Amino acid sequence: MLWVSRPYRLLPLQRLEAPHPKHYFSVLSRPPRNYPGHVPLTLVERNALAAGSAIIAFFNPRRGDLIATLGETTATPFFIYRLRDMMLSSPTGRRILRDRPRITSQTMSLTSLRSLPDKSVGRVYASWLDQEGVTPDTRSSVRHIDDEECAYVMQRYRECHDFYHALTGLPVVKEGEMALKAFEFANTLLPMTGLSLFAVASMKPIERSRFWNIYLPWALRNGFQSQEIINVYWEEQLERHVDELRRELGIEIPPNIREIRKRAKQAKIEAAGKR
Repeated sequence: MLWVSRPYRLLPLQRLEAPHPKHYFSVLSRPPRNYPGHVPLTLVERNALAAGSAIIAFFNPRRGDLIATLGETTATPFFIYRLRDMMLSSPTGRRILRDRPRITSQTMSLTSLRSLPDKSVGRVYASWLDQEGVTPDTRSSVRHIDDEECAYVMQRYRECHDFYHALTGLPVVKEGEMALKAFEFANTLLPMTGLSLFAVASMKPIERSRFWNIYLPWALRNGFQSQEIINVYWEEQLERHVDELRRELGIEIPPNIREIRKRAKQAKIEAAGKR
């Protein structure tokens, strides 16, 4: 059963098309780069990279570089323009596109964030990073999206991913990543987030059961009903109470994965001891 309280806006088709006509080229005559690090791809190269990164990432979901490549090669020509237009339709989204903020350890002082009050967005974000052992600098730069503005949109989505983790409390274990990817798919419709769910097949039976019965329903309900998370100006929300922001966005906290896994492990130990 799906809960849909925020219908997706139908945008004019002409706005979803690439701003420039397609240029067909060969690997020996690539067009100029549209931004630093940009690597234009032929259609064959794009499809090959998408297929290869999807297959390898299925067997090794910790390969963040391949997941990033899959995201870029499957987001065009339609989906990344749709996400960009979602930002253009929002006053806050337009400011983000104009200001082009970046989320790195240089632009966000973790020391300052750790000194914020408990339950503030910034403190919750810093605590989540510390607990999971990650930093804001783990996101690679976009390379394979041709439009420069859309490349920034993908970069912004990528760098905000850990804020989504902190806001929902989902850890970086496979169950947490799959739950968050399902949430992101319902909220953004980026193909990579949906394709990543094939990795559920590689999870343990008990983990798959929890995903289908607990976390997928939570992800679809919250992803569809919440506001577009790409339009959150996180840099301006750091001192707000995190529960207030959750209520404003319409996001519920899912059951704690680590606590569920801990209880399941303890129950298994107790059952083994009674034999």
